[in-house]
This record gives sequence, C-alpha cells and structure tokens, in this order.
Amino acid sequence: MEYEAIVIGGGPGGYVAAIRLGQLGVKTLCVEKEAMGGVCLNWGCIPSKALIAAANLANKVRNAQHMGITVKDLEVDVAKMQEWKEGIVHKLTSGVTSLVKGNGSDIALGTAKITGPNSVEVTTTDGKTDTYTATKGIIVGTGTQMITIPGFEPDGETVITAREAVSLQSAPASMIIIGGGVIGLELGMVYQKLGTKITVVELMDQLLPGTDPDLVRVVQKRLKADGADIHLKSKAVKLDKSGGKAKVTIDTEGKEQVVEAETVLVAVGFKPNSAAMGLDDVGVKLDQRGHITIDEQMRTNIPTIFAIGDVAGMPYLAHKASKEGEIAAEVIAGHKAAADYRGMPAAIFTDPEIATVGITETQAKAEGKKVTIGKFPFAASGRAMAVSETDGFIKVIIDEADHQLLGVAIVGPEASDLIAESALALEMCAFAEDVALTVHPHPTLGEGVMEAFKHALGEAVHVMNRR
Repeated sequence: MEYEAIVIGGGPGGYVAAIRLGQLGVKTLCVEKEAMGGVCLNWGCIPSKALIAAANLANKVRNAQHMGITVKDLEVDVAKMQEWKEGIVHKLTSGVTSLVKGNGSDIALGTAKITGPNSVEVTTTDGKTDTYTATKGIIVGTGTQMITIPGFEPDGETVITAREAVSLQSAPASMIIIGGGVIGLELGMVYQKLGTKITVVELMDQLLPGTDPDLVRVVQKRLKADGADIHLKSKAVKLDKSGGKAKVTIDTEGKEQVVEAETVLVAVGFKPNSAAMGLDDVGVKLDQRGHITIDEQMRTNIPTIFAIGDVAGMPYLAHKASKEGEIAAEVIAGHKAAADYRGMPAAIFTDPEIATVGITETQAKAEGKKVTIGKFPFAASGRAMAVSETDGFIKVIIDEADHQLLGVAIVGPEASDLIAESALALEMCAFAEDVALTVHPHPTLGEGVMEAFKHALGEAVHVMNRR
C-alpha cells in the first residue's frame, strides 16, 4: 500500500501526471472516482466535439446548394450519432487506461480523501476503504463540477446539464439555455443545427463573457441568422414544469417575460472540486472561490501536496491541466520544472470557432502598451471561399515600438487549429517580421495568419493596408 506518488483524479491533468510519473520511474497510484479520462473524455471536450463535427457536417450538406450539391430528404439519426460518439469515447478512455498501466502506474477506482501530508484514504465503489502512503508527493487533479441554480435543479429530462446534453437520443423541438458561455453555446449550436429552436439567457452584457467582443459579434450574428433568440443582461428567475414542458420566467433589466421550451439546459459555469476531501484538515490553502493555491511548480503550501488543472484555478482548459500534470510529475521526480509558458491558448468550438493566445487589445492598452493591430478577413481568403467558410477574421496584436507579438485572436474556420502557430510564435518571443517573412503554403487558411502579421506591418498583399 506504499507508493512514491499518488494522483487523485484521472482526467486530462491526472492521467497525464500518472503517465509522466511512470515514465520517470516513480511508483504511482492514480485514483479516479468514476471513469478514467474524467469529465473531458467522458462527458466534456471529446463527446461535445464529436457532436459538433457531426452537426456541422449535416448543416453544411443541408446548405450546399450554392456549391451545386442538393440533398433531398436529409435525415439525421441522433441515436446513431450518439452510438458513434460513444465509440470514440470508449477508444480514448480505454487507451488512456492502457497508457497509464503501460507506463507502470496503478489505477484504483474510488473516492479519495487526504488524511495527511503523505497519506490518502480510498473508498472503492464496493464500500471497502484502504489507506495508501505517498513518500514523495500527492497530486490533486479533481477538476470542477457544474454549478446549479436554486429552482432549476436538473432532473435529467426537462432540466439538464452538459452531461445529459451530450447524450440526448433525439433533438428537442426547443431548448432554453441558461448561460451564454462556452458550454451553453457549443452544445446549443449543435442542437440548433439539428433543428432545435434555441433561446439563450445570459446575465452579462455579451455572450461568451471575457472573450474579445470583436470575436463574439461574429458568432452572435450566426446564432441569430440561424434563428436563435438571445437575451442579454437577463436572468432566469422562475421555472414551471408541466406536461413535459418548461416555462421559464426571464427578467431583463426589470422586465419579465415567459418563454416555453421542451428542454432547459443549465450551463452557468463550474466550481472547483476541493470540498470534502480532507484539504482543510491537512491545512492546504484555498482561495475565496475554493481553488487550491499553488506556486509555479504546482506545489501547495504543504510541500508534499500538489494541485493541477481546474481545481487549481482558471482558465479551465484541459491542455492547461495536462501541462500542469507534467510539471508536477517532473518536480516530484526531482527534475527542475516549473510553469514558465508565456501564453495559454484557448479554443471555443462554436460556429464559427474562436481561438486566442496571449493578451487582448484591451488588456495590452490597460497595461499601458501602444499596440498595432493587423487584421485579415476570411472573406479575402481563397481557401475560405473554396470551403464556403468566409465569416470571421484573424487579428494580431503587436507592440508598436518593436513589433514583438503580444497576442492573436481568431474567429473563423479551423480557428482551433490555426492558433497553434501563433502560440509557438508567442512562446518563442517572435516579432511580427518572423511570421510575416515565413512562407506559408497556398491556398490554405494558415496563410491568413501570415497576411494578418503583414497587415500589422503595412505589407499585406491580399487586403488593403492602412495609409
């Protein structure tokens, strides 16, 4: 029952930490309370992206008349789509399990509680409790859980969360989405493309709060064009359920209205899974929101306890958790490792996609920087025209004084893939000239990145430069 390291949580932070520890020869136990892969692989990132891809394909085929392609009586079998999605999830979760074990780490399914700086108590699903020791360190990667709203408690049928939304066997006729953030819009747009009438209720004054408004406007325009009703500065205050329907009272700056729908999706955010696992008893410090506080080596105020991923603070991103898992594993193994990245890329899989890295134009100006903006619209891209995806643009933010890259924001086709080049450029402290002078293949969406940097320098070829 003695290990060198114990990882609590088998999500994209925890399983990566367990694999890396195994690679480094550290005897490790990974404890997962439900399913290896965590929320991301089982009910979040992967299943939602599979459904998004399928819904986008159906929508593109349905609207391909302008390309000379007409499909009559297009049918979407949502149950079959779910079966296909579950196959992807199974392959990935079983693959992760094999990788953890293949690298020499053990797995225990159960609920973990930290009982000391070097000890963890695990209660398995059959009720058996065992105590394990970790001589070198404990890594907490327990993620987050969905926030519920009083009066809108999920019942799994009329009122659902993202977990149920990725497993619906048919598209509801109508859906009210409470929360216009990433989860609400990603899943809402899936069902919108499958024929669902959606209504979005967002408390803030814009969708996707915290995202560059320039990018959000493009997505909001698409939502409205496809028939969505959007209520900003609004709050869902009352729910009446009867006859399999939901009536939601929406308060918009003091004015109330009632909207009826078949399904209500509650997607108002997440809170860290840091309670009831012994952290307080051991003395691990938390912030006001319940996140575990850590340093650049993922270490808490207790030297042998580390925390990674969502439970350790925002942004809530799977790849952030994975990177932090690697860092914590290497520190425990005695390597010199720390979080020293300059930017954390983020992607939102709406239609069109949004992706960012570095700081925004607003943030740069708030820091007192004088910036130059380069912009390239996909409407000027031959490749974007060829794939019939011309909405959106690529925006680069560079320092006016020396042209060093500060940030990149993309809204448009394949934004989630296009952002990787900019993340590398930012990490390498690139200047606008570095990307602008790099030859990009034609015709591709990626050459739009080059054009955006050229535009910042006043040298763009396929879009007018500022005089």
